[in-house]
Amino acid sequence: MPRAVSARKLIENLRLFGFTGPYSGGRHMFMIKGNLKLRIPNPHHGDISKSLLSEILRQAGISASEWNKL
Repeated sequence: MPRAVSARKLIENLRLFGFTGPYSGGRHMFMIKGNLKLRIPNPHHGDISKSLLSEILRQAGISASEWNKL
């Protein structure tokens, strides 16, 4: 299972997986890869928990082992 990370680190790592952005949109920022639009939690609420990070990675199609290699 991935560890909790900051929003900044999440964005940096998602860029390594080919996502572009983040772009502002409504209440949350989002990143795009092809047809996939991935919402990013607001950065001012502290670190992103392990459970929320797992859900984001599932939606992005990134396995925990791929994520942990970074």
